[in-house]
Amino acid sequence: MPRTHIQDHVDLIAKHELEFLANRTRAERIIDAVAGYIGSLTFVVVHIIFFALWIVWNVLPHTRHFDTRPFSLLQTLVAMESILAASFILMRQGRLGRRADERDHLMLQILILSEKEITALLGVNREIANEVGVSDMANEDEVRALSEPTSIDDVAQTIAEKLPGNG
Repeated sequence: MPRTHIQDHVDLIAKHELEFLANRTRAERIIDAVAGYIGSLTFVVVHIIFFALWIVWNVLPHTRHFDTRPFSLLQTLVAMESILAASFILMRQGRLGRRADERDHLMLQILILSEKEITALLGVNREIANEVGVSDMANEDEVRALSEPTSIDDVAQTIAEKLPGNG
């Protein structure tokens, strides 16, 4: 099967993602593993079983109760685990947020470059159209406007002005 340009793009994106994962520090790898486990069904099932056993053990008659109702030791352990779990998840989300920002910046650069390339191509196409005698199509208002460079600053300013809550 011959390689396509689509496969080349998919491979390039996969390469960038693998590099991102490979460049994590040891602490980031641990945080990702813990946060991944916290977000799993296994984590939930283990905790349900653990809590059920804890409570049953401490309410059954003829057993040594180490945490009587209202299970303050269990509450303390759950509170401490919640703080740690939230911290691991927030650290992972912060790192993934920074990665998303990197992708957004890359995408913006590609889009700006694409806009410049398309504008240049439209200008060349208009000149060709004028040379071959179809200047009426080449000089339509929309085609003429699209073949002019777009000011990214003007677009950003217009968006900022038009979005709700920015006025």
